[in-house]
Amino acid sequence: MDPRSAAHVLSLIAAHLELRGESPFKVRAYEGAAKAVIALETDDLAALDHAGTLAETRGIGPATLAVIRDLNATGESSYLEQLRAETPPGLLDLMQVPGLGTSRIHQLHAALGIDSVDAMETAARDGRLRALKGFGPKTVDRLIHAVERFRASGTRDLYPRMLASATSLLAMVRSHPDVVRAELAGSLRRHCETARDVDVVAACVADPVAVASSLSRAPGVRQVTNEGTASPCITLTDGARLDLHCVSAEDFVVALWRATGSDQHVRSVSTMLAAHGITLEGNHLLDASGRRLEAANEAAFYALAGLPYVAPEMRESGRELQLAARGRMPTLIEPSDIRGVLHCHSEYSDGRASIAVMADGARARGWSYLGITDHSASAFYAGGVSRERILAQHAEIDALNAAATDGFLILKGIEADILADGTLDYDGETLDRFDFVVGSIHSRFSMDQSTMTARVLRALDDPHLTILGHPTGRLLLSRDPYPLDLEAVIDKAGYVGVALELNADPKRLDLDWRLIPRAIERGVTIAIGPDAHSVASLDYTTIGVGMARKAGVAAQDILNARSVDDVLAFSRARREALR
Repeated sequence: MDPRSAAHVLSLIAAHLELRGESPFKVRAYEGAAKAVIALETDDLAALDHAGTLAETRGIGPATLAVIRDLNATGESSYLEQLRAETPPGLLDLMQVPGLGTSRIHQLHAALGIDSVDAMETAARDGRLRALKGFGPKTVDRLIHAVERFRASGTRDLYPRMLASATSLLAMVRSHPDVVRAELAGSLRRHCETARDVDVVAACVADPVAVASSLSRAPGVRQVTNEGTASPCITLTDGARLDLHCVSAEDFVVALWRATGSDQHVRSVSTMLAAHGITLEGNHLLDASGRRLEAANEAAFYALAGLPYVAPEMRESGRELQLAARGRMPTLIEPSDIRGVLHCHSEYSDGRASIAVMADGARARGWSYLGITDHSASAFYAGGVSRERILAQHAEIDALNAAATDGFLILKGIEADILADGTLDYDGETLDRFDFVVGSIHSRFSMDQSTMTARVLRALDDPHLTILGHPTGRLLLSRDPYPLDLEAVIDKAGYVGVALELNADPKRLDLDWRLIPRAIERGVTIAIGPDAHSVASLDYTTIGVGMARKAGVAAQDILNARSVDDVLAFSRARREALR
C-alpha cells in the first residue's frame, strides 16, 4: 500500500467519525495519522511495517496502525467500509458546503432526512428549511448561495493544499529512472489562489510515451485519460489529478513555458515570436527558413521574442507583457526581503501560542520584528482583549523586549474591529497606547455598498489606523467580498497614508492581487500580513509574497519589507499628519 492511498483512507475515516459526532480527539488522531503517513518517503508501507518503523512513527497510534495493516493485507479498510455502510454517502458532500458544520448536518438529517447537497438545496428552495430552529430566511439564502459556490468551485482547492499534493506527485515523477528533470507548471507555478489540478512537465531520456505509460501505472492511480499519449491525465485514489507532460530533454524549456500558461500569456508571446520571424509548432521553435532554434532556459526563450524574462507568477493578465515591452518590468519582491510581520495573534485572544513563542518563531525565520495584533474587545467571539488585559500584555511585551539581546523587537499592535458606524473599537486614549493599529471588519457583512463604503471611509479618517486589514472580507471558495466601492477606498487610503493589507491567510489572500497595481499607482503602501494564529501560520507570509509577485510588486512598496524604525515612522506620520 502506498502512502497517498493510505492517507486518503485515514482522512475519509476522520470525516466519517466527525459526521457521527465522535470525540474530536479521535477525529484528530486519524487526521494526524494521514499527515504522518503522507510525509513518509516510501512507496511501500508494508515494508516499513515489517521493519517496525510504522509503529514508531509519531502520529500513528495502535488504532490507525491497525487500519494501515488492514490496507497492506487486503488493499481495503474494513473499518472504513463499516463506517460507509452506516453513513449516507451524500452527507460527506454536505461537509464541503460552507456554513454547514456537523451539528447542522445532523439536524438536517434527523429532522428532514436530508442526505445530499441536492436534497438540502431542494429543502432550502421549497421552504422546509425555514421551519427548523436556527434556519431563518437569511441563513437559508446564504446556504443556497453556498451551494452555488460549491458547485461552481468543483474540485478546486486552496493553493497550499494543492501545493502539498503537488509536492508528492512531483517527487513521484522525479523518482522515475528515465526522468532527468521535472518541474511544476500550470496554475500552481503561477501561484494562483486556487487550483483544480497539478501540472508537471518531465524531461525524459527514453520515449516520452513509454515514460508516461509507466507513471500511469504507479501505486495509487485510479483512472487515466489520454492513455497511450505523452500527456495523460492521471487521477489518484484521493481525487488528486495530475496533468503530466512527458517530453524529450531538448523540448523541455518550451514545454514548461507552454504548460505554465496562462492561455492568454501563451497566445500573446506566440504573437510576439511571430513578429520576430519565429514560429511555434508544438514544443519546437522554428526560424523563417524552418530551422529549429534552441533555448537553453526560459530567459533565452523570452529573448527570442524580444522580451526580458517574465516571472511565472506574473504570466496571467497581459499587463506583464505591456510592462516587459516598455522595459518597465519591476524587480519583484522576494521572501528574503521581508523584515518582519505585523498581523499576528497570541493566547491573549484566539492565538494558540504565547507572545514569547511567536517571537521565537519570527526570529527563526530571520525577521527582526513581530507585531502582536490580538482582537479588540468587541470581538468577543475571538476572545477580544479588554483594556485591563491590554495593560498586562504591554507590560509583558516591555519585559520581553528588555530581555532581548539580539535587537529583535516586539511591537504593540491591535486588530481593532471597525464597528458598524465606521469607528474603531476602543477609545482614543487606549488606541494611543499602540505602536500601530490594524483595523478590520468582522461583522455586519450584509450592508449595502454605499453604507459599507461609508463605514470604511470613516475608519480611514481615524489617525490611529495604520493598516486596513483584509479589505474586502472575502473567504476563497466560501464567502464573496462584501459590497464595497474599492476605487473610493483605494483613493482614500493613498490620500491619507493608510496601508492596505495583503492578508496572506490562504483562505483570504485579500487584497486581491488584481487590485494591488491600482493601489500602488495611487501611492498606497501594501502590508503583507500572515494573520498568524500559531507559529506554523507565520509561514503564510511566503504565500503572501507570491501573491505580491503576481501583482508585480517590488520590495519598496511593502511596509514590512522595511526596517522596524521605518514601520514605526510610517505609523507616527499617519497620526501626526491628521491631528
